[in-house]
Amino acid sequence: MATTYLDLTNEVLRELNELPLTSANFADAIGLQKFVKDAINKSIFDIANAEPQLPFFSAGVSGSTDPFYGNVTVASVAGQRWYTLKADSSSITTDYASIDWDDFYLTTINVSGESSPYVSKGLKFLTLDDWKRYYRDSENADDANSTHAEPIHVIKSPDSRKFGLSPIPDKVYNVHFYAFTKPTALDAHGDTIVLPEQYSNVITARTRYYIWQFKESPQQAAFALDDYKKAMRSMKSNLMNPTPKYMTDDRTYF
Repeated sequence: MATTYLDLTNEVLRELNELPLTSANFADAIGLQKFVKDAINKSIFDIANAEPQLPFFSAGVSGSTDPFYGNVTVASVAGQRWYTLKADSSSITTDYASIDWDDFYLTTINVSGESSPYVSKGLKFLTLDDWKRYYRDSENADDANSTHAEPIHVIKSPDSRKFGLSPIPDKVYNVHFYAFTKPTALDAHGDTIVLPEQYSNVITARTRYYIWQFKESPQQAAFALDDYKKAMRSMKSNLMNPTPKYMTDDRTYF
């Protein structure tokens, strides 16, 4: 069962020995009860800001054909360098929260009119400074002459709202990448958190930190902050660093 906004709020209130809320009076909360509600949203945003690429912030599931396809696909256009990362976004406030710039993939698989052998390769990230220093002049000259080619690099626009392909693509390719969204603030008592229930303690620990600051109890706030950091480490260890690590021995080379 998903954890609701009311569940979280009452859990914190019970720890503080305060009266819990009900679905009937939740919207009319005042005083400390209202502060707890606000602190829960603030805590969720803190978690998202600290680790924006946690799995439950993913913009969608991995590609239906192969997971390496990412969760967002943008089709390139022959002769066009720059593409908006989030097609329906009107401003930076509605853009994706985070992009995995190390995992852009270019392919002609599933592109209309394409057949085997397909293009299928990862794009290397190139900083905008390096692109301007080493590639911009020659590629602008190629563009003026309508000389385009198969992209090798992906670059990030200065405002982080677009990605660019270098060289400018000569035809349609599917560009796949992983994007992560911003959490939505909880509002109604029945709103559910995006975190799995087992990690709700990360939110409540951070919330208690803000509550004890509000109550001017620095020692209790320090305890709560320590609980939050431990819970964050555990969550990250479980969700982001679970793959095995291999040791290699190169002594035979010497």
